Amino acid sequence: MTARKPTAGTRPPGPDRSTAILLVLCAAAFMAMLDVFVVNVAFTDIGADFPGSSLPDLSWVLNAYTIVYAALLIPAGRLADRYGRKPGFLAGLTVFTLASAACAAAPSLWWLVAFRTLQAAGAAALTPTSLGLLLTCLPAERRAGAVKVWATTSSIAGAIGPVVGGALVQLSWQWVFLINVPVGVLVLAAAARLVTDSRNEAVTRLPDLLGAAVLAVAVAAAALGLVQGDRWGWTDAATASAFAVTVLGLAYLALRVRRHPAPVVDPSLLRVPAFVWANVTALVFCTAFGAVFPSVVLWLENVAGFSVIRTGLAIVPGPLMVPIFAVVGQRLSRRVPVGLLVASGNLLFCAGAVMLAVSASPDVHYVTQVLPGWIVIGIGIGLALPSMIAAATADLLPAQAATGSAVVNTSRQLGYVLGVAILIAIIGTISPTPDEARTAFQHGWWFIATTAALSTVTALGITPKKHYPTPPPATRPQTTTNTATPTPTNPQP
Repeated sequence: MTARKPTAGTRPPGPDRSTAILLVLCAAAFMAMLDVFVVNVAFTDIGADFPGSSLPDLSWVLNAYTIVYAALLIPAGRLADRYGRKPGFLAGLTVFTLASAACAAAPSLWWLVAFRTLQAAGAAALTPTSLGLLLTCLPAERRAGAVKVWATTSSIAGAIGPVVGGALVQLSWQWVFLINVPVGVLVLAAAARLVTDSRNEAVTRLPDLLGAAVLAVAVAAAALGLVQGDRWGWTDAATASAFAVTVLGLAYLALRVRRHPAPVVDPSLLRVPAFVWANVTALVFCTAFGAVFPSVVLWLENVAGFSVIRTGLAIVPGPLMVPIFAVVGQRLSRRVPVGLLVASGNLLFCAGAVMLAVSASPDVHYVTQVLPGWIVIGIGIGLALPSMIAAATADLLPAQAATGSAVVNTSRQLGYVLGVAILIAIIGTISPTPDEARTAFQHGWWFIATTAALSTVTALGITPKKHYPTPPPATRPQTTTNTATPTPTNPQP
């Protein structure tokens, strides 16, 4: 008699491998997130190793990764839904690992940027599939706890990333990327053996890959215009052309969203007010968030004269506040409307940026001038970000939740790109005199404070109005396939 194939989410005969599967899938997601934070700390050393590279040029080491990740997150998840999540995960992890090795061997800055683009493509494939596999490989009773562990990995990466990056850069900045190679190989071997495949048989249409490409080009053009505008001239034809490509690209994308059978963004989502306001808030809030991290790193390394390892240690208190106050925010959400809770966190973020701007001086005193504002910013992020992401999908139908979560993540990534690009446009090349450097960074922190204040206002619109009940057992889809690949709700702290 033919053995019955176990369905997704049921425990197959033999030893329970749930814990091992959880560790493997979380390790991959952790590695992708860790790479973002260690690269931030290695920024100055990378520039020193490629003489003649300006700060706007170096910003593409961050922006190339974020742009491609944002553009490919939704299509990669949908492709994995159709063709199999395990192949998508293994392919993404393989690309990420090989691209990491290539980054370490990059002979020039622009080769490094190219290999970072490949890294992002791998991360965009492995991130949503790791969570989708988590929900189909584990027994039903373990899924809720596993998702919390998976989501926490990004916060842990944010907390220890600067320290790990600082330690690795003491050897060389190449180790920031080389560390991914042995870890990637081990995780790849373990996943190939432990993880079972799953897919969504209901997905028959290919995602709008052209729409995703148009989105990437439009955002890249906006970042290019912002970071190069000071060098080219804000009225120069090249700058104007970059912004024109952005406008035309977004206009064309809006048409494709209305006409394509599997668009990058489902138009029906845009008719849910809480979802729309959550996306607006995520975009604005993450613009501030994307700018504040590199601003503090650059301030400490280039103005305060901190070493890389000392900068890494100095950065830790801010990210450490995020998971702590995420728990506080979860408890407060039972009594406080989520829009008000998110607005409060954004207002604290604004206050922290104001503290950085007001206390800045050419003679930097970390404990009195940087640490207080940095901790307040971390508290604000912890209160705002998890609640913002959770509220985004609260008014959506169950079948829309996974795609809605992916769209919010894309908004977040676009915010990070804009934040870095606008920060570079404001501070330009770090001024040679302490007074000029202080003025430039103060302008950057005032921009961050203003943006965070704007997100405080937009957050008031995201309190959900409806809650859809869980369907009765008779109407639930079978567990042999997932209705959609859930995408990460918190890939960065």
